[in-house]
Amino acid sequence: MKIVFATHNKNKLKEVAALLPTIELISLEDIACFEDIPETATTLHGNAKIKADYVTQKYGYNCFADDTGLEVNALNGAPGVYSARYAGVACNSQKNMEKLLNEMKDTSDRGAQFQTVICLNLNGQQYFFEGICKGQILHTQTGEQGFGYDPVFKADDFDKSFAEMSMDEKSNISHRGRAIQKLITFLNKH
Repeated sequence: MKIVFATHNKNKLKEVAALLPTIELISLEDIACFEDIPETATTLHGNAKIKADYVTQKYGYNCFADDTGLEVNALNGAPGVYSARYAGVACNSQKNMEKLLNEMKDTSDRGAQFQTVICLNLNGQQYFFEGICKGQILHTQTGEQGFGYDPVFKADDFDKSFAEMSMDEKSNISHRGRAIQKLITFLNKH
């Protein structure tokens, strides 16, 4: 089975491809989709749907897309749907983490969760899958692996950040890993 994963993020593509060994995962570059697909929704579900629908409607492929947000208790769920551009539109992961740590410097409640929502367009039908990983925001960045907020997030019941875990360790417990496992279970039945 061939499915497009609607992302330009090579790290995310690599992480997900490792979890889907029985599916031929095609990237946006493989279908010559180089444009940035707008993420204009105010929810993770909405953004995942926009991206999946864009690829299916414009290119005609079965497709899944995800959107992920870091939701911090002390910040009333922020940065949430705006996680990738938290420090501004032209920002990067480092700037996002710096802003987050600065906003939390006087906060004792470090509770947070990552949430991933996947939208799958398959043979004319649409399905959603969610994954959540609860944890804490660290006081400083630690680790060199992963991407995004991984250096400042520690999952509950673990003593190291996502950025200190191997891809396999992280995939077993992460928000994206949990959502992908639901997707895999679904695809194996269809």
